[in-house]
Amino acid sequence: MQIEGSEARPAVVLLSGGLDSMVTAALARERGFAVNALTIDYNQRHRIELDSAQRIAAQLGVVCHVVLPLDLRQFGGSALTADIAVPKDGVGAGVPVTYVPARNLVFLSLTLAWAEAIGARDIFIGVNALDYSGYPDCRPEFIAGFESLAELATKAGAAGERFVIHAPLQHLGKADIARECARLGLDPAMSWSCYDPRPDGTACGQCDSCRLRREGFAKAGIRDDTRYTAN
Repeated sequence: MQIEGSEARPAVVLLSGGLDSMVTAALARERGFAVNALTIDYNQRHRIELDSAQRIAAQLGVVCHVVLPLDLRQFGGSALTADIAVPKDGVGAGVPVTYVPARNLVFLSLTLAWAEAIGARDIFIGVNALDYSGYPDCRPEFIAGFESLAELATKAGAAGERFVIHAPLQHLGKADIARECARLGLDPAMSWSCYDPRPDGTACGQCDSCRLRREGFAKAGIRDDTRYTAN
């Protein structure tokens, strides 16, 4: 698919290396955008997701892949950026300790800055409001609010140019995302979801993210070759 015009319109995709961001980047490409990928190295508790982002960007043939360092361990406040245990007792209600304070707001701000710099007006983010309803920065209200903010915060917005924040997975469950992954011809094991990988490189299988992923692929009846620790 090609967007109308002689050249594909540029878009910036926030690519974490996780399943949702991989599918989102592939959807942006499918819609005909020239994909520029931004990965934030925020000094999270593991590096495997960053390696996954590199593989995904290469596989999708993105125009440019920027890995931007941002040490959120200086702030802490999350099991992903401080010495706080990752919960392994099942997905609960409320905001979990794996929430990184204002992470998507910070990340989208950086994505917006790069988009304006390269003349892109379309931004893609793989937030999911159904599986991650406890995260305030995954909700539709947040995405709509940031889109309005982008108009006020940028030179392009002041000149009447509109930024569009695309969140194509926002209302999908993990099984639906697994089906999209298969439809797009992606290898799910190329992505990484676990919050607390083991020293041997296997996923823990018990954190919230592992549970949601495993349940989603099982429900969809789709094979996922991600290696999990035997429990």
